[in-house]
Amino acid sequence: MKNIDTYDFTGKRALIRVDFNVPLDDNQNITDATRIDAALPTIRKILASGGSTILCSHLGRPKKIGEPKLSLRHLVPYLEKVLNTTVKFADDCMGQSAVDLSANLKPGEVLLLENLRYYEEEEGKARLPETATDEEKAAAKVRVKAAQKEFTKKLASYADCYVNDAYGTAHRAHASTALVAAYFPNDKMFGYLMNNEVSNITKVLHEAQHPFTAVLGGAKVSSKIEIINNLLSKVDNLIIGGGMMFTFIKAKGGKIGGSLVETEYLDLARNIMAGAEKLGVNIIIPSDAVAANAFADDAERQICKSDEIPDGWLGLDIGPDSIKHLSEVLLGSKTILWNGPMGVFEMCNFQKGTKEIALAIAGATANGAFSLVGGGDSVAAVNKFHLADKVSYVSTGGGAMLESIEGKVLPGVKAILED
Repeated sequence: MKNIDTYDFTGKRALIRVDFNVPLDDNQNITDATRIDAALPTIRKILASGGSTILCSHLGRPKKIGEPKLSLRHLVPYLEKVLNTTVKFADDCMGQSAVDLSANLKPGEVLLLENLRYYEEEEGKARLPETATDEEKAAAKVRVKAAQKEFTKKLASYADCYVNDAYGTAHRAHASTALVAAYFPNDKMFGYLMNNEVSNITKVLHEAQHPFTAVLGGAKVSSKIEIINNLLSKVDNLIIGGGMMFTFIKAKGGKIGGSLVETEYLDLARNIMAGAEKLGVNIIIPSDAVAANAFADDAERQICKSDEIPDGWLGLDIGPDSIKHLSEVLLGSKTILWNGPMGVFEMCNFQKGTKEIALAIAGATANGAFSLVGGGDSVAAVNKFHLADKVSYVSTGGGAMLESIEGKVLPGVKAILED
């Protein structure tokens, strides 16, 4: 694996896998350019080092080649503005325009390829009608896998080196994220964004200073099982909030009213708590809750013990005693991982718990703790409360970050690290 800071890009064409899967409005204008902006340091570094860049990405989930609303052409004006240069565009990532434009690319120039997912070979999945028979599916699988090899080989032929800077898709074993790296055995590397993601998650999972506290929230235990199992051997404190806390409370015999619960996971919750006790891990479940008589911001509210919620009421946030206790735990921590809100923070009357936990994490960070925030809702929360710059690192990964916390080796990461 090469290092982007020491690699000699002079006269070389760099194929950069970026994550430009940005939201567009009905007029195909970018509504949030965060993902593009995150890739700019890598692009600028290569251009400043005498190289040229070939940007490749997916956008949305096209059903066929050429869906106009999912064309990466819509991103060209913004890219030209932020890079202050002309951006060439290949209207077919496998077409003659891509071949010719990449072959003639000069140092300092930028080429953007059309949406990779216009081709089923990118994901390696055949697009078949629902009525397809098992035999048709089997034949299509063989066909697409063979075609994917040619797709990957052609994509690699455009460049002299490969840079993966798309952490958001690193958990996908797609042609541009995992397979193309094999064509650059001595010329592949992480971009700045990928390197930051990998190094910060490694710091939390394998180099944590103690006490190490993980805060898990969100709606369902079922989506966090593997995360919990991987973290139990690493953390000192495991805070469980959000809707998932009620499955644990119910498993302990508490009354949760109409709160969200996954009854099929009650035994699992008991096993997790028993396992934590054996390992000496402190599982902390909020002791009080803000309950409402309806899932609505203007519903009636009351604060009650989290295991004594009346029938007809449901817990939508953690209460003041819990906020005080959890904040004390966080302020005493040296490493913090936060994934998932404490309540329905999208509603103003049920955002206090999530906001106060975010403030406590920011406070701990100011005191010298290392804090990593990841997962869509947690990231949305720190942005909503203007605290993104008050924590150590905010992961852009979503699903990739969750799989990393689960202990999985991501295909896009493995492809760069392996010889």
